[in-house]
Amino acid sequence: KPVLVFTASPFYLCPTLSSLWWQNRADKMTAEVQVDLKHLPNLPGFVVPTQKDTYARPHTWQTVNGQRMEMKEGLSHDRPKLVTTTKPPDPWRKGTLPHSTTRDVFKGTQPVAQEETVQLPAWDALDRHVLRFYGTFKEAVVESNLENFRVRNVVVLYYLQDDTCQVTEPRQDNSGIPQGQLIRRHRFPSPNGGYLKPEDLQVGMDLPVYGRVIRLCDCDVFTRHYYEKVGMQQGPPEPAEVDAFMKTREAMKVTEPVAPRNYEKMYREVMLGGGHVNADMQQFLENDGKVLRFYSIMDDLTTPQFERRPFLILFFLADDKVEIRELYPLNCGRDNFPIFFRKAKMPAGKYTVDGPQAPCRSKSDFVDGRDLFVGQEITLLTNFRFFIYDADEFTRHYFKTELGSELAPAIDVQLPGRAVPKPATPPYTGYGSWDDSLTSVQQLIPKPPKKDFVKLFEHDGKILRFKARFADPKPEDVDRIFVVSFHLQDDCLSIHEPPQRNLGIVTGRFLEKAVHMNQITGELFKAEDMLPGNIIKVYNHEFEMLDMDEYTRKLFSDPMAQFKSYNLQAVVEKLRESMRQQYPMVRDIFRRFDSDHDGVITMGEFTKALEKFGFSNLPQETVLLLLRHFDTRQDGQVSYNEFCDHVLDEDFPIGMLKTKPAVDERSPEDYGNLAAYRVVERGETVAVRKAVRQLGDILSKRESMMFKITREFKHLTHENYVSIDQISQALLTTGHYMDNDDLVRAVSHLMPGVDLEKVPYVELFKAVRTSFHDFSGNR
Repeated sequence: KPVLVFTASPFYLCPTLSSLWWQNRADKMTAEVQVDLKHLPNLPGFVVPTQKDTYARPHTWQTVNGQRMEMKEGLSHDRPKLVTTTKPPDPWRKGTLPHSTTRDVFKGTQPVAQEETVQLPAWDALDRHVLRFYGTFKEAVVESNLENFRVRNVVVLYYLQDDTCQVTEPRQDNSGIPQGQLIRRHRFPSPNGGYLKPEDLQVGMDLPVYGRVIRLCDCDVFTRHYYEKVGMQQGPPEPAEVDAFMKTREAMKVTEPVAPRNYEKMYREVMLGGGHVNADMQQFLENDGKVLRFYSIMDDLTTPQFERRPFLILFFLADDKVEIRELYPLNCGRDNFPIFFRKAKMPAGKYTVDGPQAPCRSKSDFVDGRDLFVGQEITLLTNFRFFIYDADEFTRHYFKTELGSELAPAIDVQLPGRAVPKPATPPYTGYGSWDDSLTSVQQLIPKPPKKDFVKLFEHDGKILRFKARFADPKPEDVDRIFVVSFHLQDDCLSIHEPPQRNLGIVTGRFLEKAVHMNQITGELFKAEDMLPGNIIKVYNHEFEMLDMDEYTRKLFSDPMAQFKSYNLQAVVEKLRESMRQQYPMVRDIFRRFDSDHDGVITMGEFTKALEKFGFSNLPQETVLLLLRHFDTRQDGQVSYNEFCDHVLDEDFPIGMLKTKPAVDERSPEDYGNLAAYRVVERGETVAVRKAVRQLGDILSKRESMMFKITREFKHLTHENYVSIDQISQALLTTGHYMDNDDLVRAVSHLMPGVDLEKVPYVELFKAVRTSFHDFSGNR
């Protein structure tokens, strides 16, 4: 604004300035007064030049369709439509960098008052917001005397962003009239003048548009919610009117006859010159895809060894044909040719090959599946005797509903397992150790016996010592005393005779340390065999046990006394230092102890880590305390971040000489169950990955395998879904074996929530193909 600064002086400028000068004269003689010259009166000689806020050149004339038009708001176009909406929160864009604490430092202490709403243009706020109304209008038919009008269904679309409308008609097959867009998108004129607005549309009203009257019958859910928010309620939906032409078209789609077919109707049709019905075609149309399945067995006595062979008898209701398929058990030793009898009509009784001159067989001369039942023993193909022991669900339902008889329950025909006699173990010869001799008996090519490293770690250095003497000594051996040592780590036994004054016998080692057999029990020595009062016999020498040392007595009285008392804080510090000396990078240290490479250290892996660094004798409660100390989140397992927090030191500590938190030595409540659950959960995860990978290898590595399994499913059922047992049976038929538990894991993972008795195999194939590359073989 133009401002003129005056210095107060005692001379006359104008009446306004003079009064202003006299008011301020008493306060400050030299005060400066700022006056906006735009508010001064128009006095001669005091005209202030006007200043513009913008110097842009006006642009009101444009060329539209070759004609010059004045582009002015209200004349050529309307004012842009603005919508009041809730202001979105201002997000902090940090990009790929982590969140910094400096932003919190520079934030203001007092919240800045901001407006909760904002004005947005309609093309942004109401983009893709469309009101949809369903309506009908009548169109006159003057070319036919069978109908006067036809009802045409339309959809009225109202676009909120620019208040435009569009009318479309859904396309119908063979309608004979052009359908689709009836009225292009533009602003519709309102019957009351102006343009059509959202409040002018209501369900149940008649909307006149360019000479046609559209009856609005219904609207979609979004439209109803929109009108409810603005305080307007749409009326209930009205049934659409149906004309005579549509009734005729719907009646033509009904394929069932008005009256059921019976013998009288067939007779009347033949008398009128028609009715030559193909009975086989009628049977095919009614029973296509319906198959009766009977499970049977055949006791094969033609082989040197008795064998019970399972079969599947299929009877096709569409053409009365029979197919017999053999179900090969695992490792049965037979060639994989499942078709025992190809699909054809099977003669009943003796099977003979008819020549060209043989008379035609009647329908009763062939095997009919409706005559079969559970528990029946039937002879087919002259000399093959089959015993039917079960049927599928469709067969049982067909017999119950169509034939009026129920099949008997399934019969158990499984043979008892053959008991293989186990040869007796020969006596120990005395050459070599006990394990070496037993390995030569159990295996043709002896291998070195495996050592129990768990036992070695747990009982390393633990020796039980007993005092003994000869049970039936000679006179010169009455005073001899022996020390029997039993080593818990490998069950070895040694006997030592301590020196005595004036004994007259050379003392020292009486029996070498080795695994020996107690000749009284016929088994290897155990710690319980050497309790005081017992008698043992080794190499024909009998010893009477007299006493035991204090350590052995404490161990037998309290088994937990074998564990030493450890300082848990010292154990943690030693464990940290030992782990940090393994590899230079903490990532490699974590991978060293994460044996299954699943990203966490479970209780078993943590126990092995303790055993590696010399803490193999810790009790279970102590191991749980240490695991809980490393497990910050208390979820039963140690993640990589938790491992780094306890093994590494902080890079920039706040205080001096900051130490790690001490070990909480309180007894963990329910933490042992949580850790054990995590171990089971991880094992189940590995089993699920293995099962999904195995199923993916079967179905995805061969292009034809999916077609073969689908064909087997078609033989097993006519439905589009199968059970877990049918999937296992189809895989066995194609030469692949998967345990039912693994199949349940794979199917449940690929299709969560699916019914395991009704698995849609097409969707299962799609899920296997999709997830095949997501499960790597090695982690």
